[in-house]
Amino acid sequence: MLTAEQAARTAAAIAGLQRADGAIPWFRGHHLDPWDHIEAAMALDAAGDHGRAAAAYDWLARHQLPDGSWYAGYADGDAARPTDRGKETNFCAYVAVGVLHHYLATGDEEFRDRMWPVVYAAVEFVLALQHPGGAIGWRRDADGTPAEGALLTGCSSIHQALRCALALAERREDPQPDWELATGRLGHALRRHPGHFLDKSAYSMDWYYPVLAGALRGPRALAHLDARWAEFVVDGLGVRCVSTNPWVTGGESAELALALWAAGDSERAARVLRWIGHLRAPDGLYWTGYVYADRTIWPRERTAWTAGSVLLAVAALTGEPATDAVFGGAGLPRGLESGGCCEPA
Repeated sequence: MLTAEQAARTAAAIAGLQRADGAIPWFRGHHLDPWDHIEAAMALDAAGDHGRAAAAYDWLARHQLPDGSWYAGYADGDAARPTDRGKETNFCAYVAVGVLHHYLATGDEEFRDRMWPVVYAAVEFVLALQHPGGAIGWRRDADGTPAEGALLTGCSSIHQALRCALALAERREDPQPDWELATGRLGHALRRHPGHFLDKSAYSMDWYYPVLAGALRGPRALAHLDARWAEFVVDGLGVRCVSTNPWVTGGESAELALALWAAGDSERAARVLRWIGHLRAPDGLYWTGYVYADRTIWPRERTAWTAGSVLLAVAALTGEPATDAVFGGAGLPRGLESGGCCEPA
């Protein structure tokens, strides 16, 4: 998939995009969003660059808003220049995944304890937007109004984050029963009630994310991926972002590889990762996508998060322990799923 030298070049390229204050924008001059910032930080940890990863989490700690959130976008990672003052729930929840990953990669208990208030506040912000049926609203707008609807991809990511937050709580011997109940309700909604979420089924992320984030596992996960494989996968090139468009993307392809690995199909996961070698640039970063109908790279950008998703998928497939723990999920708490009647959306 990648040689050690290639992986090191990719990690160095991500590090080269990091600002002195720890922020990791998509690329210099573009914006930062908290989720992709954390994805890039986890890739740095998977590559062994723990100092730069810690700096990325320190940036989050310094700039967390009083309600536990972060803005959805910042110009070039400059906290003083937000470009989108909305607050997206999956962006905010993902800090729990990153903090647990860094702790498992380093064993740094001082870091874990320092970041615990950050994780706690972020989870509380997110769970304030949980619907009666278990799904979680996708955003609070800049004026404080909760946006209507919940997103399947975003809620799958939140489900993984809540399990990581519960794992951190366990290690601190600080039980959070409300989080356990909320996690169980969300997991139930993801597995049993697709109607609780906005219809984004044309997007490949809605297809593979319940597997990637751990809501589906085992034979059911593989059957789920097989059901729409032909719709989204272009042999030899990668994964379509949207089923109707002739455009494969590096990020979605790497994430599908990670989902396949999590479902137990490492052979197909490695194959998909090899396919996206055509998106690799000489500096070790990856082009966002390729329009195969026109044989054109588009857009002309190489993002930290695309490279980060590739490194995380490679780390999982090669047995890196921290990445295995947070994406394999075998040791993560599952929450408490009620056996009673389902509540309405």
